[in-house]
Amino acid sequence: MGRDGLLVPVESSTQIQVSLKKKTAVSRSWISLDHNGESSILDADKYTIMRRVQINARDLRILDPLLSYPSTILGREKVIVLNLEHIKAIITADEVLLRDPFDDNVVPIIEELRRRLPLGNAVYQGQGEEEEHPGVQHDVESSEENEFPFEFRALEVALEAICSFLDARTRELENEVYPALDELTSKISSRNLDRVRKLKSAMTRLTNRVQKVRDELEQLLDDDDDMEDLYLSRKLAGASSPVSVSDAPNWFLSSPVIGSKISRISRGSAATSQGETDVEELEMLLEAYFMQIDGTMNKLTTLREYIDDTEDYINIQLDNHRNQLIQVVILAGVACASIFLSIISYARHKGLVGS
Repeated sequence: MGRDGLLVPVESSTQIQVSLKKKTAVSRSWISLDHNGESSILDADKYTIMRRVQINARDLRILDPLLSYPSTILGREKVIVLNLEHIKAIITADEVLLRDPFDDNVVPIIEELRRRLPLGNAVYQGQGEEEEHPGVQHDVESSEENEFPFEFRALEVALEAICSFLDARTRELENEVYPALDELTSKISSRNLDRVRKLKSAMTRLTNRVQKVRDELEQLLDDDDDMEDLYLSRKLAGASSPVSVSDAPNWFLSSPVIGSKISRISRGSAATSQGETDVEELEMLLEAYFMQIDGTMNKLTTLREYIDDTEDYINIQLDNHRNQLIQVVILAGVACASIFLSIISYARHKGLVGS
């Protein structure tokens, strides 16, 4: 009835209820992806999700699309809670739950997770750069021993997606702002000023979004305990059975984005004692995406400086025009006063007015 556009007063309350049900249906939609990349759609309320992944209501509330929470990467005993813009996910040691799977921005992430969650695909893509060089084939052959944990493969997809998304929005903004500023400097008009004002507001909003993601990554990098909380597989293995140092798995980074260079670095440091707190692999992963989001932040900072410089130039131009206008007004006033005094003097001379 709402689709037909029929607005009947008697049915207005029904339409509101239908709208609320649609919103509820969207918020209940989840997709589950396992370590093989296989997925299934879930229509579950928050209590079902809480029981499924053993998460409390406070942490699940962070992922509510109807509430506004800052970007968050939260490590708990058995899950990672991920709230990065449109990416709202719960990551366990063997499963990823992603909210709103039919959202246009989420669909590409699901496809990427399907492609990269299977360990064989992740290892193959991470070693693509090394396949051309002899002497490194043993790294691929030993992938079963040196596997990158499931939760980090999922986390990397999410970080790559959000960093790429925000960088793309920044490039789009740059493509609009620079021509608008150039046009404004060539012709100062109310239309151009209003256009730049709107673009500046959009840039401020985007800067705040990028800053939140950057701050969250920086906070994680500054706290080893927070990073250690993200090692779900390590905690699960430690809880199931004690592992000696010699039998501990050597996890390494096999990222198709970061590439084999970091993989080689992490494998070189994998010989360190696993009995100690070792978050080097995760730290390199977070550091790589921190550098990427920091680069996006630098672009926005440069853009803001360009806008500020243009505003200063416009203000100088306007001040110059204002000063010229004031000079014209003063000259006109002096000329008018001179003419008036001349007329009065002439009239007195002729006796047309009294002294």
